[in-house]
Amino acid sequence: MTEEPLRIGVLGAARIAELSIAGPARVTGHRLVAVAARDRSRAEAFAAEHDVERVLDSYADVVSDPAVEVVYNPLANGLHAPWNLAALAAGKHVLTEKPSASNTEEAAEVRDAVAKAGTVFMEGFHYLFHPVTRRLHELLESGELGELRHVETTMVMPAPPDTDPRWSLPLAGGALMDLGCYSLHAQRVLAPWAGGVPRLVAARGGERPGAPGVDEWLDAELEFPGGATGTARCHMAHDGWEMSCRIVGSHGEATAVNFVQPHLDDRVRVRTASGERVEMLGRRSSYTYQLEAFAAHLRRGVPLRLDADDALATMRLIDDCYRSAGLPIRPRTALPSTP
Repeated sequence: MTEEPLRIGVLGAARIAELSIAGPARVTGHRLVAVAARDRSRAEAFAAEHDVERVLDSYADVVSDPAVEVVYNPLANGLHAPWNLAALAAGKHVLTEKPSASNTEEAAEVRDAVAKAGTVFMEGFHYLFHPVTRRLHELLESGELGELRHVETTMVMPAPPDTDPRWSLPLAGGALMDLGCYSLHAQRVLAPWAGGVPRLVAARGGERPGAPGVDEWLDAELEFPGGATGTARCHMAHDGWEMSCRIVGSHGEATAVNFVQPHLDDRVRVRTASGERVEMLGRRSSYTYQLEAFAAHLRRGVPLRLDADDALATMRLIDDCYRSAGLPIRPRTALPSTP
């Protein structure tokens, strides 16, 4: 690496951090300089496995550490906004797992804090940086698919354990927060080919048994200014896995078989009057592409497509879906006094 590596501090030792930051940092040569977790032994094990330079006592210590340049936040959803705000107040750049906050009000506070801090903030919609998603957009841009007519995004998975924080309303859990935010975001970024961003037409969802207010599944119907329609589905207690994006145009259609996990399946199926084909776009991790893009912005000023305004817009759409489906907006979480 010819550029100075990023100096990254990690909040927590969650499994997602192995895939989303530890692996990419190792591949790209960026430094993991600090980590803290509620259980110090877990932080120590994470540090030993992933070559993190120091284990600190608390999240607050990571945020305030002068050696930390970027704070990576993979905590439970309800802890995203509080610790994002704390990191921004400390003058750090922030790469946060999605969603960036529990609700629109919190997302607006994060957006305002970014403006005040003058640092870089990005919500981790890593799929956007992978050639699979870029190819879908190229097919629209080139005109091969014609005018956009319909988009279907599907995010379903088997149920995590009942004790998983994704089933906790106080921790801002629910299928829409965990999975559906991808479905909605993948449709929002089609605005350049759809006459603008989509609006919600209607949403319906079902609660998780034993978890009042927490959505087990949610379906949303969208409409774009140019007349195209969208269907965004998510289900967190399904009998299998599917994370697909299907784009239908006036001249053909294209489907990314697994747009969120292209390292597992990188196929894009294209069907037009000329015939059908399958393109293989590579199984390099989308998280690695994401970290490279984040570093390129910080080191060379290369533009980023994701910022705090984008995160706020996605959160507004999430809250609109909850209201339409008759489910509660996720509650605000106070900053904990201990890690």
